[in-house]
This record gives sequence, structure tokens and C-alpha cells, in this order.
Amino acid sequence: MPELPEVETVRKGLEGKLKHFHIEKVEILSQRTIATLQGSDYFEQKLVGSYFGKWSRRGKYLICNLQSKEAKISSGWLVVHLRMTGQFQFFKKSSPICPYTRIRFVNKEKVELRYVDTRNFGQMWWVEPGKHPEDQIKGLKSLGPEPFSRKFNPSYLKNSLKNRTRSIKSSLLDQSIVAGAGNIYADESLFEAGIIPTKESRQLNNDEIVKLCLALSSVLKKSIGKGGTTFKDFRDLEGINGNYGGQAWVYGRGNKNCRKCGSIIMKQKICGRGTHWCPNCQK
Repeated sequence: MPELPEVETVRKGLEGKLKHFHIEKVEILSQRTIATLQGSDYFEQKLVGSYFGKWSRRGKYLICNLQSKEAKISSGWLVVHLRMTGQFQFFKKSSPICPYTRIRFVNKEKVELRYVDTRNFGQMWWVEPGKHPEDQIKGLKSLGPEPFSRKFNPSYLKNSLKNRTRSIKSSLLDQSIVAGAGNIYADESLFEAGIIPTKESRQLNNDEIVKLCLALSSVLKKSIGKGGTTFKDFRDLEGINGNYGGQAWVYGRGNKNCRKCGSIIMKQKICGRGTHWCPNCQK
């Protein structure tokens, strides 16, 4: 699943490619993708005639402030969650439509933004102007602070973990504690902080909590700079792989030698997710 760095990479691509993109046509090829309660016809009706405005990110959600054609005022919000395999593709010229294309946005020049999703788990919402997406979409409403925000600090993390008996790996995957981190960057952050992923969350001491806060921010920033990680499906708008994966310290390296100490990287399932760590570097 795309995590914070991948979603941020997509956000930057959408922001750069879609300036002045006027939506002349919306073709919905998968009803399942539309999560707006009023259905796909309503979704299409509300988007046609709008411009893509500013794109933002909250956790793993993409949020676009749509602009009206007549005046630069809001015509609502487009909210997207890519889930497991969702991706956007940008086409300046007519091109064959792949069988996994779920939605097409087309302007008058026939330039297209396509949403392609192999497993078809991704979702899109339209939220009316005057209402904020975080108040309307349950998943957004329950998100914890962004890992780069002032709210995510050692004091906050200590308080969030103090009564949790579950593993620290499980806590990092909990979007209500910190928004955007997922399996890859939980493993990488715990390695950088020197913390074994099976450790009970409440057992982290003050020094470990400080290290983990810094490590999570550091790892995510490095990955954003590399365009995210590509192990399976992730591509940016140009179809280019993320480059962080080749630099991963532990994730995806089970039974290989640790790049720091040479020990064999361990792998096991924790909270249902494949988890990687070095038994020597992480305690």
C-alpha cells in the first residue's frame, strides 16, 4: 500500500501537472471506486465543469480543493485514498485504456488524468463546498497528527503509548496515533531508532521515544526525496518507480545480511504484517 512518501510524491505530481486543468468529462468505469453516498452519477455531475485546484495530503489521503469555472471559488473537494494499488496516470495524447482504469478525467484538449487500480480497493469522495473533508469522512476524522507536525513530539508519543500493551510495530501502524506511516517505514524507523519491533509500546523509555520520533521523521523525509518506495505496484504520474527501496536497511531484506553489522535480518509476521529487523542492532 502506498504510504506517506508515496502519497506525497503523487500529490506533488498532481499539483504540477493539473494547473488550469478544466474537467470537461468524467467517465466512471468502476462504480465501486466512488464512495460518495449519493453515488457515481452525483459524483460526475459535481466534478464536471470544475478546475483542479490546490492538492494537499492528510495521512494517506489526497485532497483537492476544486474551483468553479466561472470564478475562482471552491466548488467542493475531491478526496482520494489509493489503498493497495491505486495510481494516477497522465496522458497528453490519446492512448489505449488498460483494463484496470477505473475513472477518467478529460479536459477540452483531450488531455487525460486516469485513475488506475488493479485490485480496485481505492476510493473517491466529493465533499460539498463549505464543509471540510475531515468532518465528513470517517477515516480522515480519526487520523492522528502528521509525523512532521509540532503535535507529533516525544511528549505526545509517550502519552499515546503509556497504556498500550501491543507491540511498538502495531502502534506505528495505528493511523490514530500517527498519520501516514505504514509497514515499510515502521520497520525502517524502528531500525534507525534501534528498537526491536516486538517490544511492548508501553515499555519504551524516554530516550527510545525521542529516538523514534526523530527516526520516523528522518526516514519519511529521505523517502520523499527519493520519490517513495517501489517494491510492487507504486509508480508516480510519469510511471517512474520510487527509488528508496534500494536503500532500505531492513524492509524486504529478510535472511540477508544487515548493512550495518552483518547479522542476518529476521522476518516474521507481527499484527498480520511482514516485519523485518536486525537482532543485533535492535533491542
